Amino acid sequence: MKGQARVVVIGGGAVGCSALYHLTRLGWTDVVLLERDELTAGSTWHAAGNCPNFSTSWSILKLQRYSTGLYRGLAQEVGYDINYHVTGSIRLAHSADRVDEFRHVQAQASAQGTDFELLSPAQIRERHPFLVLDDIRAGLWDPTDGDIDPSQLTQALAKGARDRGASVYRHTRVTAIRELDSGGWRIETTAGAIDSEYVINAAGYRGAEVAALIGESLPIVTLSHQYLLTEEIPELIARGAARLPLVRDPDVSYYLRQERQALLLGPYESRGEAHWLAGLPAEFAHQLFADDLGRIESYIEAACARVPILGSVGVKRVINGPIPYAPDGNPLIGPAGVGRNFFHCCAFTFGIIQAGGAGRIIAEWVVNGEPDWDVWPVDCRRYLPFANRAYTLAKALETYQHEYGIGYPQEERPAGRPAKTSPLYQRLSAQGAVFGARAGWERAVYYARAGDPAGADCSFRRPHWHHAVARECAAVAGAVALLELPGFTKFEIAGAGAARWIDHLVAGALPRPGRTALSYFCSPRGGIVSEMTVSQLAEDRFWLISAAAGERHDEQWLTSHLSQRFGPVTLVNLTARFGSLIVVGPRSRELLARVTEADLSNQSFPWLAVRTIPIAYTEALAMRVNYVGELGWELHVPVEHLLSVYELLRSAGESLGLAHFGLYAMESLRLEKCYRSWKADLTTEYTPLMASLDRFVRLDKEADFIGREALRREAVSGPKERFVPLLVAAGDADASAVSIVWRGAERVGLVTSGGYGYRLNRSIALAYVQAGLSEPGTELEVEILGERRRALVAREPLYDPHNQRLRE
Repeated sequence: MKGQARVVVIGGGAVGCSALYHLTRLGWTDVVLLERDELTAGSTWHAAGNCPNFSTSWSILKLQRYSTGLYRGLAQEVGYDINYHVTGSIRLAHSADRVDEFRHVQAQASAQGTDFELLSPAQIRERHPFLVLDDIRAGLWDPTDGDIDPSQLTQALAKGARDRGASVYRHTRVTAIRELDSGGWRIETTAGAIDSEYVINAAGYRGAEVAALIGESLPIVTLSHQYLLTEEIPELIARGAARLPLVRDPDVSYYLRQERQALLLGPYESRGEAHWLAGLPAEFAHQLFADDLGRIESYIEAACARVPILGSVGVKRVINGPIPYAPDGNPLIGPAGVGRNFFHCCAFTFGIIQAGGAGRIIAEWVVNGEPDWDVWPVDCRRYLPFANRAYTLAKALETYQHEYGIGYPQEERPAGRPAKTSPLYQRLSAQGAVFGARAGWERAVYYARAGDPAGADCSFRRPHWHHAVARECAAVAGAVALLELPGFTKFEIAGAGAARWIDHLVAGALPRPGRTALSYFCSPRGGIVSEMTVSQLAEDRFWLISAAAGERHDEQWLTSHLSQRFGPVTLVNLTARFGSLIVVGPRSRELLARVTEADLSNQSFPWLAVRTIPIAYTEALAMRVNYVGELGWELHVPVEHLLSVYELLRSAGESLGLAHFGLYAMESLRLEKCYRSWKADLTTEYTPLMASLDRFVRLDKEADFIGREALRREAVSGPKERFVPLLVAAGDADASAVSIVWRGAERVGLVTSGGYGYRLNRSIALAYVQAGLSEPGTELEVEILGERRRALVAREPLYDPHNQRLRE
């Protein structure tokens, strides 16, 4: 075996071979793949091989669409047959909510260049004559869906990589990995050692096993998935070469497709089964688990009723094999949390359809430093240490059970909860809090009251809690209200070089001592990596605060760029040490004045100021900023004092009409102010100039910040898209994220956030549109659940345009 390579890929399934193939396509040919058994061993060889484009996630839809496009030309490109059948597929809808989901995804797919079609029952029958459709409302047609031979796909990708110079070593087990002092990694194997600058862990359900070799824990468990293959069916034999489209009945939870002259049925049952919780077996490559048809008996019966020819023959074979699951069922892709130049690309529940896109993403990450599009839904840094084995198992089983569940805009599923609670959890629950989990933290999403209208918790239209959110928004605007936000990511940067180092990272100007500024961290291409509030507490001391979900992501970004060339700098993660209380509303100053001796006047404590103030038995770091657009403060309080501070505020605020509000109200309020949300409105695909954040960018500042040259070029040419607020003439449904913006017959933009503004009594969408259409007053349309609704480009912010309420 070679003793050195630029990149080593560990794992020879479809994903690992795709990573190898895409590295060579980008020109890196000194690359090696190590497989402990044969190529396709593990989960690849027994996969059903279905290739849908469909996803309710914009990024995953893009990833899968790339795969289907790649596979259609792969055999000819590399000279290796992959037995790929593009049959199209039909998803069946039993309910109105399912039809809403189909309409929403149809618009997304269309914007990406794939034309899904909503079918009537009569149109479904034209494409699939064997379906019973008595209770079906509609179907969704995906014209480029189909199936592929997983083993042939893997071999074709490996051949394409080998033809460009890559090396593949089979029966080569990795036994140890260590980071070299000189940089790079040494991988010990049963065939000897190999040194590499980069490593990609594409080990499938053994991904956590490989990660453990570098001291990292990945949230992966192995479940089993069964599908069965029937004997040959006379009706299919009579059809000759004509193949049936693949059928998915998501409301019952199974897929059904033709396999030669038989049918292949695979359910996602309500009782998933986990394996190997005590550790993976040393040898398990081309084996299967024992059949367990009793688990899927009811699904077989339902499928036979839907397609009677399925029940006319016997079962020829049952496949019950291992598949890896992360808690949300999405893969784990991206930089490892340990060392440099180590990447993960594993835990693929749908590895065959996602292999093509995943290989491209990870190859771009290694070669270019970042993927071509934002992939946060699959970024392995989305999970924090709380995602241990118990949590991962609970969520994975829930995800498996809901694999075909409707992708509602808001759904607070219960498994794995509560994982993390603040000291106020019970107090807020007693106030009527309904909780949702954010980065593992239980946060109140709204507060229920006796007499609130009943109805669905989840819908593409306005759910029953619409009334509770309206009540909370009125309290914020009318008096004073309190929100707890546990888990805010907090870093303290200190040292003589702190100011110059941070200035090198952020696109805008640093705040003065005692002030806070919203700051943007960019990639070399100018894309927005992160948004943080930067507060200068002293000449050599700063606080950086960002989203709870971004803790690992942001910490890695900061530490990977940490440099002492500007002088001494230290970085400390304070996230676990402080809780956060948000006090807002026109009477918020009056409330705080009752609990602190600090001077809260505009002269002493103006907007965007930061002060340490005494409160209860401690001191809080108080920032006069908030995410809702009213007079207010963020109070960052040592966790051990959080309960006493909360009780003091609640008691002092009783006579002022203090109310509690939750995340859903905060979301509505921030839409009215056009405040951007990280990984919704702000992603690496958009620059600060595209995001209409020009006022936060200083291209002429002395510090040569990351991304400046790219932004300078964009400033000269002008951004192609601009972020705008839209006032939408909506009905009972608001624009969800990734709704499509139209002008006549042309798609001209994409909604990144949407909802109802209760202070304005208007439906709002925040969107990126073609730059030439960004002027206030421009008339456009937003597609909401298949209907185009009139939308007017407005000037931001929509609410309190001069920020008078923030400054009062």
